[in-house]
Amino acid sequence: MERYYAFLHGLLTVLIIAVLFVGMTEIFVMSYIVIFIIVVVRTLMTPGRRTTRRYRVLAYTAILIVQLAMVDSVLYSETYVDNVPDFIFRRVLGILSLLVPVIVSRFLASVKYTHYYLPTAGEIAAVGISELISTAGLINESKKKLSIDNLKSLAHDMTRHDSFHYINSRSLTDDYFTKARESFDDPNIYIVISKTGSPASEFISVFTQKQYNHASLSFDKKLQTTISYNGGEKVYPPGLNMELLEFFRKSPDSKIMVYSLPATAEQKKQMLDKIAKINKEGSAYNILGLFIHKRQHKPNILYCTQFVYNMLEGAGLAYFEKGDKKISPTDLVELDYYRKLKFELEITFG
Repeated sequence: MERYYAFLHGLLTVLIIAVLFVGMTEIFVMSYIVIFIIVVVRTLMTPGRRTTRRYRVLAYTAILIVQLAMVDSVLYSETYVDNVPDFIFRRVLGILSLLVPVIVSRFLASVKYTHYYLPTAGEIAAVGISELISTAGLINESKKKLSIDNLKSLAHDMTRHDSFHYINSRSLTDDYFTKARESFDDPNIYIVISKTGSPASEFISVFTQKQYNHASLSFDKKLQTTISYNGGEKVYPPGLNMELLEFFRKSPDSKIMVYSLPATAEQKKQMLDKIAKINKEGSAYNILGLFIHKRQHKPNILYCTQFVYNMLEGAGLAYFEKGDKKISPTDLVELDYYRKLKFELEITFG
């Protein structure tokens, strides 16, 4: 065990020296990939649920993609060769980024195991071929979804969010509420689940392994009153916002599924009154809740499916019980055991 510990430290020392003094693009890339392979193989050999191992591999994949993106955009640039302070700063940043997956791996190991060690050849051979193929496919698909452009877009969008304070207020107009009230004669409320193809949707799909990663409500079948918690399309702050059909068209394979649920005019009024209350009090998108399941810090800080489920539950229309567990958009369809929903239509934007 100590031998593996010593080997890990020795390998890191060699890679750090190579990165610090050589600093070529190839050295950076090789170092990141070597560490990635080590932590992934170690993860596959760790006892525990397969789902847990998958999430860890996805996390390491995301780290690797960010590291490779840094090589081109931050760490390696010939224009800074003659700038010694900047040159040193970039090399140190490269070293720190090299340590990230190791620190994460050691932390995860320390939670449950006394020692972290490198896999032996026998352990590597013991990993099932099917699991290796599955993991390789998962990593390849993740690389497509976690592209450099998507990560840059996500990083920029993150600066607009606040999971602790209300930042969206009165984004819904009087016209919206008028249209919603006009739909009270329609005996249904409409649940919309969507695959938008946006960077955020692609990022979430890496972890959920689902196509549909957004959920909305509409008071009418023509979707003129569609509403949910979203990023605000860079027009409004993240939080409770109306959604036009154009909102769902982010890629050639974008599509939405629309389901109807019987609702009385009184139940629809209850939901609209609650929406008006949130619109007045303020709201924010619960981006932390997507990754760390815990109660929101304020009642109007939600993500899309929390909003949809809360609206249905408040009006006595919830058709499954989720308790305090995390809700995904596909749960709204997959947990309809009593067939309360009726499929209405599918809209594709290709």
